Amino acid sequence: MRSAHTKLIGATVLLLFALTADPALAQQFNSDNYLSKPHGVATIILTTGERNLMWMTTFSLFPRWEFTAAAYLFTETADRTAATGYSTSYYAKWMLYENEAKTGGIAVKGGTGLEPGYVNNSVKLEDAFRSYWINAPLTLPFFDNRLSWDIMPGASLTLGEGGEEPVGAFTYATRLAWYPFNPKLAIAGEVYGAEGGSEAIPEYRVGLRWEPSQYAVFALTYDDEFDGTKGAGIEFGVMLFTPPFARLGGGE
Repeated sequence: MRSAHTKLIGATVLLLFALTADPALAQQFNSDNYLSKPHGVATIILTTGERNLMWMTTFSLFPRWEFTAAAYLFTETADRTAATGYSTSYYAKWMLYENEAKTGGIAVKGGTGLEPGYVNNSVKLEDAFRSYWINAPLTLPFFDNRLSWDIMPGASLTLGEGGEEPVGAFTYATRLAWYPFNPKLAIAGEVYGAEGGSEAIPEYRVGLRWEPSQYAVFALTYDDEFDGTKGAGIEFGVMLFTPPFARLGGGE
């Protein structure tokens, strides 16, 4: 079970930030919103924490499209039953619809590989490139855009090996982000998991996000399973954006 000391540190850090700042939907959240970055922008995301290390690069090569490559390193802790190892993921995202105010919409994502929140005892790390998934991020704005709700249902399929049957699952993630003072600071919380042949125990994550400029976003989160045993713990991440240089296809 995760130590009381670690939980106390996580809760204290989040409380201090909640009293002195006001951030939101951090990059290490499993939930995503509908947005695709502006055409030509490249995004680099680095996250470090108690359970996971992540590197992710996204290229907006075409209008409304993003292409992402990610690598995850899983670090072993005293309470983690899964073996230490790594996984990778490759996927594409298409922004299907955006409202006139550019505050909500829907997208479709699909790819191969495993993300940390959906690794479990029935689908191991070595199954990454026999796993395929799709989901649909939906973003709904409320209260003059001070509250944003992301809903992301999906499905995954891991192909069998040596005559084994494929393993399917329904995946889910939902996140609320609150901007109490300005759009650069927010507080967010989410719940995510999977049900079916490759069930993943539901986890919760709360976090903070600070966006000091158009080129950088900083995030701090705390994650745990609902039974308090194998969560990701405290994670810190940075997201960096380039100018729009990586353009293919027509302009928008």
